[in-house]
Amino acid sequence: MRYSAVIFDLDGTLIDTERQMTIAGMRAFEIMGIPVPDGFFDALVGVDFKTGLALIASKWPDLDFNQIDAVWAAETKALHTQGIPTKPGVDALLNQIDKLGLPKAIATSSFAHSAERKLKASGLAYRFETVISVDSITNPKPAADPYLFAAQQLGVPPESCLAFEDSETGSQSAYAAGMTVVLVPDVAPVTGRFSHHRAADLLAGAKLAGLL
Repeated sequence: MRYSAVIFDLDGTLIDTERQMTIAGMRAFEIMGIPVPDGFFDALVGVDFKTGLALIASKWPDLDFNQIDAVWAAETKALHTQGIPTKPGVDALLNQIDKLGLPKAIATSSFAHSAERKLKASGLAYRFETVISVDSITNPKPAADPYLFAAQQLGVPPESCLAFEDSETGSQSAYAAGMTVVLVPDVAPVTGRFSHHRAADLLAGAKLAGLL
């Protein structure tokens, strides 16, 4: 298939931050003395801050959310100072897409300031024509809005785009936008029902989708 553009999720797809966020969250809850059931952090993968906060509130309605957020942010920042690694095959795939002359975008559940910081820390700043953050749209993932807006910003039909995701929430968003979806699972279990291709890494997924 001939694609018009390639759109990526950020955390867990291009950069290895989902794992860092989970570790930071576990440390934060441990510091606060709050036991967390197994698998709880999997539910937070791929969702925006507001949705994640609602999930936490449903489990611990009496929790001091400002305090846990501050501790979690501090633990995350400490991990990020050690560097933010990219996922396997990122540079090679981006270089191949550049050779094909296709525009690239990011559709992320991160806030703009956070996405910008992480892109700079991982060396991926300026590799994309546009970055759609959660504060750019009305309805976050799993709604189609982030991917539809990314395609609009690139000036291409969404159905002609190839999307790369790592989570169920994110792949549902790209799938709802009518894109061809490559799912490369990261830290959270996925069913794959919202993807067309499932692969162990980005390059393998690009080959399955016929991009390379």
